[in-house]
Amino acid sequence: MSTSAADREAGLLALSPKHGDEAVKAAWHALISAKVASWNTLERELGDSHGLGVSDFEVLDYLAGKPEGCRAQNLADVVHLSQSALSRLADRLERHGLVERDSCISDRRGINLVLTEAGQAKHAKALRTYCDVLARTLPQELIARFE
Repeated sequence: MSTSAADREAGLLALSPKHGDEAVKAAWHALISAKVASWNTLERELGDSHGLGVSDFEVLDYLAGKPEGCRAQNLADVVHLSQSALSRLADRLERHGLVERDSCISDRRGINLVLTEAGQAKHAKALRTYCDVLARTLPQELIARFE
Protein backbone atom coordinates (compact mmCIF):
# COMPACT_ATOMS: atom_id res chain seq x y z
CA MET A 1 0.00 0.00 0.00
CA SER A 2 1.67 3.20 -1.10
CA THR A 3 0.99 6.68 0.14
CA SER A 4 1.27 9.98 -1.58
CA ALA A 5 3.68 12.72 -0.58
CA ALA A 6 0.65 14.91 0.16
CA ASP A 7 -0.66 12.35 2.66
CA ARG A 8 2.73 12.17 4.36
CA GLU A 9 3.03 15.94 4.49
CA ALA A 10 -0.49 16.30 5.87
CA GLY A 11 0.41 13.94 8.71
CA LEU A 12 -2.28 11.47 7.74
CA LEU A 13 -0.10 8.42 8.22
CA ALA A 14 -0.42 6.51 11.43
CA LEU A 15 2.56 6.43 13.72
CA SER A 16 4.59 3.27 13.62
CA PRO A 17 3.06 0.76 16.01
CA LYS A 18 5.89 0.90 18.52
CA HIS A 19 6.19 4.68 18.54
CA GLY A 20 2.43 5.14 18.44
CA ASP A 21 1.86 2.67 21.25
CA GLU A 22 4.39 4.38 23.49
CA ALA A 23 2.87 7.81 22.80
CA VAL A 24 -0.64 6.54 23.51
CA LYS A 25 0.49 4.87 26.73
CA ALA A 26 2.36 8.00 27.85
CA ALA A 27 -0.68 10.17 27.11
CA TRP A 28 -2.90 7.77 29.09
CA HIS A 29 -0.57 7.81 32.09
CA ALA A 30 -0.33 11.61 32.02
CA LEU A 31 -4.12 11.89 31.84
CA ILE A 32 -4.66 9.48 34.73
CA SER A 33 -1.98 11.18 36.84
CA ALA A 34 -3.60 14.58 36.33
CA LYS A 35 -7.04 13.15 37.10
CA VAL A 36 -5.92 11.44 40.31
CA ALA A 37 -3.99 14.50 41.55
CA SER A 38 -6.95 16.76 40.79
CA TRP A 39 -9.52 14.38 42.29
CA ASN A 40 -7.56 13.84 45.50
CA THR A 41 -6.97 17.55 46.00
CA LEU A 42 -10.62 18.33 45.24
CA GLU A 43 -11.78 15.70 47.76
CA ARG A 44 -9.56 17.17 50.46
CA GLU A 45 -10.26 20.86 49.84
CA LEU A 46 -13.99 20.56 49.09
CA GLY A 47 -14.33 18.35 52.15
CA ASP A 48 -12.33 20.58 54.49
CA SER A 49 -13.83 23.87 53.31
CA HIS A 50 -17.39 22.93 52.37
CA GLY A 51 -18.19 19.45 53.71
CA LEU A 52 -18.61 18.13 50.14
CA GLY A 53 -17.07 15.31 48.17
CA VAL A 54 -16.29 15.62 44.47
CA SER A 55 -19.41 13.68 43.45
CA ASP A 56 -21.53 15.86 45.76
CA PHE A 57 -20.16 18.96 44.08
CA GLU A 58 -20.60 17.52 40.58
CA VAL A 59 -24.30 16.90 41.28
CA LEU A 60 -24.77 20.41 42.73
CA ASP A 61 -22.87 21.92 39.81
CA TYR A 62 -24.99 20.17 37.20
CA LEU A 63 -28.24 21.02 38.98
CA ALA A 64 -27.15 24.67 39.30
CA GLY A 65 -27.54 24.88 35.52
CA LYS A 66 -30.96 23.22 35.58
CA PRO A 67 -33.39 25.41 37.57
CA GLU A 68 -36.25 23.06 36.72
CA GLY A 69 -34.24 20.13 38.06
CA CYS A 70 -33.08 16.98 36.38
CA ARG A 71 -34.41 13.47 36.23
CA ALA A 72 -32.35 11.27 38.54
CA GLN A 73 -31.75 8.66 35.85
CA ASN A 74 -30.30 11.27 33.47
CA LEU A 75 -28.23 12.85 36.24
CA ALA A 76 -26.60 9.50 37.07
CA ASP A 77 -25.33 9.28 33.50
CA VAL A 78 -24.03 12.86 33.49
CA VAL A 79 -22.08 12.53 36.74
CA HIS A 80 -20.89 8.98 35.97
CA LEU A 81 -22.56 7.27 38.93
CA SER A 82 -24.67 4.16 39.10
CA GLN A 83 -28.35 4.60 39.92
CA SER A 84 -27.80 3.18 43.41
CA ALA A 85 -24.77 5.41 44.10
CA LEU A 86 -26.69 8.48 42.96
CA SER A 87 -29.64 7.47 45.11
CA ARG A 88 -27.42 7.29 48.22
CA LEU A 89 -25.76 10.59 47.34
CA ALA A 90 -29.16 12.24 46.75
CA ASP A 91 -30.37 10.93 50.13
CA ARG A 92 -27.39 12.57 51.81
CA LEU A 93 -27.78 15.87 49.93
CA GLU A 94 -31.50 15.88 50.71
CA ARG A 95 -30.85 15.28 54.44
CA HIS A 96 -28.58 18.34 54.38
CA GLY A 97 -31.26 20.40 52.64
CA LEU A 98 -29.25 20.89 49.44
CA VAL A 99 -31.62 19.12 47.02
CA GLU A 100 -35.27 18.15 46.94
CA ARG A 101 -36.93 15.27 45.17
CA ASP A 102 -39.90 16.11 43.00
CA SER A 103 -42.18 14.05 40.80
CA CYS A 104 -41.34 14.03 37.13
CA ILE A 105 -44.22 15.59 35.21
CA SER A 106 -43.48 13.75 31.97
CA ASP A 107 -43.08 10.32 33.63
CA ARG A 108 -44.82 9.58 36.91
CA ARG A 109 -42.33 6.80 37.63
CA GLY A 110 -39.41 9.23 37.42
CA ILE A 111 -37.98 11.46 40.11
CA ASN A 112 -36.49 14.90 39.53
CA LEU A 113 -33.77 16.31 41.72
CA VAL A 114 -33.94 20.07 42.24
CA LEU A 115 -31.37 22.32 43.90
CA THR A 116 -32.71 24.16 46.96
CA GLU A 117 -31.73 27.70 47.94
CA ALA A 118 -29.32 26.19 50.47
CA GLY A 119 -27.91 24.02 47.68
CA GLN A 120 -27.47 27.05 45.43
CA ALA A 121 -25.62 28.87 48.22
CA LYS A 122 -23.40 25.85 48.97
CA HIS A 123 -22.63 25.46 45.27
CA ALA A 124 -21.74 29.15 44.89
CA LYS A 125 -19.29 28.96 47.81
CA ALA A 126 -17.71 25.68 46.71
CA LEU A 127 -17.38 26.69 43.05
CA ARG A 128 -14.41 28.97 43.74
CA THR A 129 -12.57 26.19 45.58
CA TYR A 130 -13.35 23.74 42.78
CA CYS A 131 -12.06 26.05 40.04
CA ASP A 132 -8.98 27.09 42.04
CA VAL A 133 -7.99 23.46 42.64
CA LEU A 134 -8.44 22.54 38.99
CA ALA A 135 -6.45 25.59 37.86
CA ARG A 136 -3.58 24.43 40.10
CA THR A 137 -3.68 20.72 39.35
CA LEU A 138 -4.64 20.31 35.69
CA PRO A 139 -1.96 20.68 33.03
CA GLN A 140 -1.95 24.26 31.77
CA GLU A 141 -1.82 23.13 28.14
CA LEU A 142 -5.07 21.24 28.68
CA ILE A 143 -6.79 24.29 30.20
CA ALA A 144 -5.50 26.45 27.33
CA ARG A 145 -7.26 24.19 24.80
CA PHE A 146 -10.63 25.28 26.23
CA GLU A 147 -9.99 29.01 26.61
